[in-house]
Amino acid sequence: MSVEAPIYSENSLPVNIQEHLRTEQRMHPEATGALTSILTDLSRVAKSVSYLVNTAGLCDSYGQTGRVNIQGESVIKLDARANEQFKQILKSNPNVAGYASEEEDTFVPFNKDNRGKYIVWFDPLDGSSNFDTNVSIGSIFSIYQRKSPESRLVEIDDFLQKGEEQVCAGYFLYGTSTMFVYTTGHGVFGFTLDPSVGEFVLPNGYSEIKTPEIGKIYSVNEANINKWDQGVVRYINDLKTRADNPCSARYVGSLVADFHRNLLKGGVYLYPRDSKNPNGKLRLNCELNPLAFIAEQAGGMATDGHNRIMEIEPRELHQRNQVVIGSKNEVELFEKYLS
Repeated sequence: MSVEAPIYSENSLPVNIQEHLRTEQRMHPEATGALTSILTDLSRVAKSVSYLVNTAGLCDSYGQTGRVNIQGESVIKLDARANEQFKQILKSNPNVAGYASEEEDTFVPFNKDNRGKYIVWFDPLDGSSNFDTNVSIGSIFSIYQRKSPESRLVEIDDFLQKGEEQVCAGYFLYGTSTMFVYTTGHGVFGFTLDPSVGEFVLPNGYSEIKTPEIGKIYSVNEANINKWDQGVVRYINDLKTRADNPCSARYVGSLVADFHRNLLKGGVYLYPRDSKNPNGKLRLNCELNPLAFIAEQAGGMATDGHNRIMEIEPRELHQRNQVVIGSKNEVELFEKYLS
């Protein structure tokens, strides 16, 4: 069955991501051609992983590999295949000096005559435990300039930079459509994959994504309420019962899907520390920093209750942290309950 091309309005011609990146580079000289080439390659990864997700039921991708990753989680076949897609495409880009993945124990340097100026963090398939029930899942990435000399291979300190050092961050959402959302520090842009031409396009021109300052949604696994600190319990009760603009619960259990909905509609996602996860559960480097960068660029906030997420100094590659992220009003309220 052929795919019909969408009908665009004459006043809303689509801008594909390559055109957008070239315009961004002209407007912001610090957005180098090297960075543009990495983003272009990452858009290729998104198309490839989107195809893997859409055909998983036909390609024996639902089962487990039998391997357990550094997080102590069983790796499903689709996780491994998505991880391989990221690795292979990034390895072919001369501007990437190495990568770190949620699925791997340590960082991986690329030996390309030491030309690479950037390193990439990625979570190849976040929420993959949900994909066999056709729930939206996603990929997250973050790009930094390396700190080590280009005369040698990348080092661990290149991957332990604060989030505020990011030069770019984004995510891919594989849902009713495949989306590519990213920022380089000059606003947040969201592209949709047009399957008729195989391109990510922005039909409404260069309009930026802005998140509402006051949220109406909270997203958390409330089944863990008996394991939370009392300040977190009071905060959730406040969101639900306040007379002015009470929040409704919406929780998919897929980080990218929950974050994306709240980014557009206004709300907060939180994963507080609890008796089982005393430091929180989400990963600072490959999940929280990139989403915090996007949230702030869209007008929101991200905190652990005491510290801005992007100011936290990473101590280890797979460090976990408590987080609340989303609309400014609700994030600031969380900080008051934990003060």
